[in-house]
Amino acid sequence: MIVWLNGTHGAGKTTTSALVQQLLPDARVLDAEKVGEVLMDVRPGLPATDNFQHWEPSRPLVIETARRVLEFTGGTLVMPMTVLVESYWREISGGLIEYGIPIRHFVLHADQATLRERIQNDKVLGPSTFRFSYVEPYAEAARTWLHNEAEVIDTTHITAAEAAQQIADSVLCR
Repeated sequence: MIVWLNGTHGAGKTTTSALVQQLLPDARVLDAEKVGEVLMDVRPGLPATDNFQHWEPSRPLVIETARRVLEFTGGTLVMPMTVLVESYWREISGGLIEYGIPIRHFVLHADQATLRERIQNDKVLGPSTFRFSYVEPYAEAARTWLHNEAEVIDTTHITAAEAAQQIADSVLCR
């Protein structure tokens, strides 16, 4: 099974995924952003973009990486990755489903003011123009499709540990 943690940059996916891993038996974190980092290291020749997900190979590589890791390790993969383009989510989730891999899709949500405050005051990354640039696209995706495709965990007033517990409880109860 894959437990996919979606949401915009700054929502707490990375922190929460590590906590979810501790709460689910035989779980491992696979940060699919690393697939994008591999592509970003390919030089020269890839077209300029602000998001590696726009490169055609990125989505099939995420699918294949997850499938191969699950085939090798078994258990549950906890995958933190922002996917705000509906067609990209359909391609990734559809590809995983074709391989018979069940997906539990969660969105870590926070209101815009909270997201902006978290990004501005991030102790590790500091304020990030890149992360700020995704606040509005996230809001648009949430309004138009994303919240209908996932279990939404509102993190505005809860800790990452509380969010992780909600996710683990949901996964273990089904």
